[in-house]
Amino acid sequence: MKTTIIKDFSEVSSNYDVLLCDVWGVIHNGREGFAPALDALRAAKAKGLTIVLISNSPRPCEQIGPQMASIGIENDFYDAIVTSGDAILDAMEKRGSKAYPILTGKDNSLIEKMNATLVENPNDADFIICTGPRNDLVETAEDYRKELEMLADVGLPFFCANPDRVVQFGGRLITCAGALADIYEELGGEVIMAGKPNPPIYELAFDKIRQIRSDFYPSRVLCIGDGIQTDVEGAFHQKLDCLFITGGIHMAELSGPNGLDEERTAAFLSSRGLHAKYAMVDLV
Repeated sequence: MKTTIIKDFSEVSSNYDVLLCDVWGVIHNGREGFAPALDALRAAKAKGLTIVLISNSPRPCEQIGPQMASIGIENDFYDAIVTSGDAILDAMEKRGSKAYPILTGKDNSLIEKMNATLVENPNDADFIICTGPRNDLVETAEDYRKELEMLADVGLPFFCANPDRVVQFGGRLITCAGALADIYEELGGEVIMAGKPNPPIYELAFDKIRQIRSDFYPSRVLCIGDGIQTDVEGAFHQKLDCLFITGGIHMAELSGPNGLDEERTAAFLSSRGLHAKYAMVDLV
């Protein structure tokens, strides 16, 4: 199936009533907002589209607006937010009350909402909760292999609060919890994810849409994102149209000498058994 390369979001926005839009890599890079993307979303909202931000952040949804405000992004371009942190809470509560933590220092808001006690000894734990490397600006997933081997031997389920493998932070990529989850699964451990591309976060998003508008038709929903394993795969399995933003984490793989390469993009998607209806370098 062909992926149509577009230059301006206004070319296709009138085909949709609802946008499920990724945050990191599409709207901002952790340090600054992308003004053209924000303008594109404001223009779509002004036309009557409902915009739900769907993020693999491990933070609860109420923390995302203030996080964006801290880097100068106003809250006038969206209607609602759902996060992987929201989606993972229910799943954890069903598996016990004692958690072994692998946490970044930035995600205490999720821990405050957990109905669980953090324990240092994995033998005392019911499960692992991971929001990412403890020092995500320096560490990689491989730095955790020995610890993950030990935890897999104990047999604890691994709750991954952020399925992203990497995310843009300024001009570089930093490791996310999904990369640790991949190693844990490789070691034979049980991994539970609720964020993209998994169904629970989409169910939360659909609930939000129904609260906002009565005319909810999946054929009129467009997903926007830059992650092949999360945004594109999630949209594909939900049978939703997708706009693949290639200038994010996959930029080096997809850009040719003349910008976005259509053949390279199509091959990249088809090699993974996926399809996106549209692609563009940046949301504008």
